[in-house]
Amino acid sequence: MKKIVLSIEGMTCSACSSGLEKYLRKQKGVFSVKVNLVLALATIEYENINQKELEKYIKAAGFKSLGEFKGIEVKEIKKEEKIKLVLLGMVILFIMYVSMGHMINLPEMPFINHYNPFVLATFMLFLTLLFLVYGYDILKSGIVNLFHKMSNMDTLVMFSVIFSFLFSVYGYINIIRGINSYINNLYFESTCMVIYFIKLGRFIENFSKDKTKESLKKLVTITPQNALLKIDGKEKKVLIDEVKKDDILICRAGDKIAVDGMVRSGKTYVDESFITGESIPILKEKGTKVIAGSICYDGYIEYQAQRIGKESMISQIITMVIEATNEKNKIQKLADRICSYFVPFILLIAILTFLGQLLIGLDFAEALVHMVTVLVVACPCALGLAVPLVNVVSNGLCAKKGLFLRNSEVLEKAKDVDTIVFDKTGTLTYGKLKVFKFFNYSNYNDNELLNIVAIMENNSSHPIKTAFETTCNEKVKDFKTIMGKGIYGVVRDNEYFLGNDKILTKLKIENIYQKDYDYLVQNGCSVVYVIENKKVIGLIGVKDIIREDMKEIIALFKKNQIEVIMLTGDNDETASLIARDLGITKVKANILPQEKAEYIEKMNSEGKVIIMVGDGINDALALLNSTIGISINDGTDIAMDSSDVILMNNDMKNILDLIMISKRSYKIIRQNLFWAFFYNIVMMPIAMGFFENWGIKMNPMLGSVAMIFSSLTVVLNSLRLGRGK
Repeated sequence: MKKIVLSIEGMTCSACSSGLEKYLRKQKGVFSVKVNLVLALATIEYENINQKELEKYIKAAGFKSLGEFKGIEVKEIKKEEKIKLVLLGMVILFIMYVSMGHMINLPEMPFINHYNPFVLATFMLFLTLLFLVYGYDILKSGIVNLFHKMSNMDTLVMFSVIFSFLFSVYGYINIIRGINSYINNLYFESTCMVIYFIKLGRFIENFSKDKTKESLKKLVTITPQNALLKIDGKEKKVLIDEVKKDDILICRAGDKIAVDGMVRSGKTYVDESFITGESIPILKEKGTKVIAGSICYDGYIEYQAQRIGKESMISQIITMVIEATNEKNKIQKLADRICSYFVPFILLIAILTFLGQLLIGLDFAEALVHMVTVLVVACPCALGLAVPLVNVVSNGLCAKKGLFLRNSEVLEKAKDVDTIVFDKTGTLTYGKLKVFKFFNYSNYNDNELLNIVAIMENNSSHPIKTAFETTCNEKVKDFKTIMGKGIYGVVRDNEYFLGNDKILTKLKIENIYQKDYDYLVQNGCSVVYVIENKKVIGLIGVKDIIREDMKEIIALFKKNQIEVIMLTGDNDETASLIARDLGITKVKANILPQEKAEYIEKMNSEGKVIIMVGDGINDALALLNSTIGISINDGTDIAMDSSDVILMNNDMKNILDLIMISKRSYKIIRQNLFWAFFYNIVMMPIAMGFFENWGIKMNPMLGSVAMIFSSLTVVLNSLRLGRGK
């Protein structure tokens, strides 16, 4: 099974995207299709056919494939397009003046006026032909989609334009025959105005859609276009596509890392904030990994290319974000279903309006105007944009905060979360041993003492060595391990022992620091005695440190009425200490991976909506069983593959941001849907002429303006999500 994402041109409303989906699904060799209206993408799974055949299907459906998706594009609006809109806008004002100015007693234009019906009608016909050429793409799309049984917004516009134009041509012929009264039954101006306002509306809509893509676009502009390749000791500038796996690349201060790789030599601090959200520069030296798009602050490194093209982290993130916006949640599926029936329903209403007006005694011209107005005013743009625009904006907001969602259902579910379950090690804590506190009884300063310990531990194979880091390669003489007690070695002609309290018994040293020892033990530390020449010179407490700000974050969850639970395989004593420090009251310790999953399942059966946060293999099943599984970026691959969300920056308060974005996005979706339906409920009866007796009426021109206003309301309301705090 193959998968491809194609960029699509020509989609104007949700009827287009849902129609294209249905059409492609029926084709031989196509297994699944997801069409994204806002990003103009089609994600297709297929077999036994090729890309060219897929593109033929798309063309046959009335759209155009622009080839395989390369990146989220925010197209610059062409200058010619702006000029056309301005110039034709001036023409529209002129048309309105000559055709309707006399109704409000404006001075008539010389020669081109209602006293010269033939001249006025000919002039209007000429201008209408100009606008028909300008709107050819709309008319063509409407006709093609009608033939493919995929009626869309363009179909409604096409019918309204053709009906009003043909009726006006009929009137023009009668004027040629000398029946000048037909000058009052010409609707050339309506034809021009409908086309112009539809074009203007699309211009505004496309500009606004591009605004929604800005957060996502930043992801694809991160990686540089070129790389500096090292070949036979020489440097060569190459295009990013020319880089191959295992190539040695160079990066200097101010440059961007070109591909994901491993540092082979050199040292530099890099900015990875675009992925992690962490603004503090990170040291990269031999043996550490670098991510494409990272900016080198200083220094110089040579690194080996490991993951290039679609394998790179940034490419995978982009794919994840695109797929999340492709997925349709329940509300969007409902909106799409309504839209698929909406256009045929409106066509039927328009015909019934026309026939009904004739039956109650109105003349043909008035009945036609009502029918055309119904077709124009009922275009389902607002309804089609109500949900997908919000999805794109909210996914962009999540990406900014280092939250990468695998599907759009996460945003649908997150608003209802009432319980959050944390694994302990590597989630609430860093999962790595760190120095908690140390007592210095020597003449050395703190850094000197810790450096001596690091030099000694550098030769050890014990896991506790990870709490001490040193770049010093100073050798330890006569190094040996004392099983179950500690280590021994000679540094700078001094004898050192590092170990637990058993080392004191072995060396027959009196423990005069019991109070400090008890303090470290009570805080859950493993204690290391530092002994120089058989004298205790330091006491170091080492433990898995709680993540920074975790206590405040837990308090924030509680403040928002979200219950916090800790599940851990650790013993009761350690779990209780961590829980006490964090203010977590509900703890389950000594729990196996399967029991974690069962515990989550039990809460599901009680109606809880649960977020599970984990990082290890033992969390994978629990992540799958939870409503939303969140894996931190430091986690194992299996945990990340089992999760719905990857938290790239490991900042737990962003989980609360996810919940708030979800609540706000669904509030805006409900508002959008209200305005879309309210607009149609109010405008349709007016367009059908139900309120004419009260002086409330509408023509096609006003209908097209109202339609723009409806779409613009939805677009601007969706963009509010991006501006919210």
